[in-house]
Amino acid sequence: MKVNLAFWIIYKSYYFGSINVGMCNTAVFFGDELASYGFGQSHPFNSNRLYSFWSKFVALNLDKSNQIMIEKPKPATKDDLLLFHDKNYVDLVMESSKQGIGFLDIGDTPAFKGVFEASCYVVGSSLEALDLVMGKTNGILHAFNPIGGLHHARRGRAGGFCVFNDIGILIMVAKKKYGLERICYVDIDAHHGDGVYYEFEQDSSVCIADIHEDGRYLYPGTGNESETGLGDARGTKINISLKPNSNDSDFVSSFAKVEEFINTVAKPELIILQCGADGIRGDPLTHLQYTSKAHLYASDRLHLLSHMLCNGRLVALGGGGYNQLNIADGWTSVIRSLISSYDQHL
Repeated sequence: MKVNLAFWIIYKSYYFGSINVGMCNTAVFFGDELASYGFGQSHPFNSNRLYSFWSKFVALNLDKSNQIMIEKPKPATKDDLLLFHDKNYVDLVMESSKQGIGFLDIGDTPAFKGVFEASCYVVGSSLEALDLVMGKTNGILHAFNPIGGLHHARRGRAGGFCVFNDIGILIMVAKKKYGLERICYVDIDAHHGDGVYYEFEQDSSVCIADIHEDGRYLYPGTGNESETGLGDARGTKINISLKPNSNDSDFVSSFAKVEEFINTVAKPELIILQCGADGIRGDPLTHLQYTSKAHLYASDRLHLLSHMLCNGRLVALGGGGYNQLNIADGWTSVIRSLISSYDQHL
């Protein structure tokens, strides 16, 4: 891998000049509208998650970086939601949003007043991230939506704190609006991204690499390594299950498989990273023992690969994480990676 990347650097430098661009502009979404996606202070997925991230972001002076554009949340439309979700389910969420009672799944994802509008801001911000990256508006090459990455929602139901699957909708828009035929989704959240994997299991245009805690020990209990896609899509997916207490070294070893997969199978036009922070040591819901160095490592490698393979197009989504210090460390590590010069990651 090192030899191949080094060759690419020499090749690009020779034919296109220096690539030490230094200025890899990144859009970061922040606003109270995103914080409204939360299920109450006693719930693991609460509004404090966003503000903890933002406090660390500001403490690192990232809000003052000329390589970062702060973007306000944008709402999705009902038509956007229907690109992925069933109409009956969307209507159910709309009605539940008015009443604010009950659950949208078997008990993890409660309804609250305004849940539809809050969910639309999550989806809309992820779609705006895609538009910025695809259009390179104001030089934007990468984008980060901290509350995006709701990878458990299915077409017809919620799941695991996820109401609408912004990732699935983003993929549908990337295909329909931009005509992309090779999309690579990388998920490093401790939980398997079942809502993305199974909805695109037979779609060969969507390559998926998912590193997660073994489903025998953690929700949703899926993501066996034997699952590699179905039909014509067989071989376009990889699931990597890690045992409880796996650490940074285990993660790096596993990520080598992801890099090989991206280089040899995915060859994407767009990379989507779900960078859930719940694999970091001390998360109350999981059993992995990463540090935020795992997030920095994954982001460094994907950042470089995005420039090698798809003109820098990379959308990062926050995903899970229920220890607020871990969220702050993990997500700011991702951003610091994306605004660094990508040839530093060799």
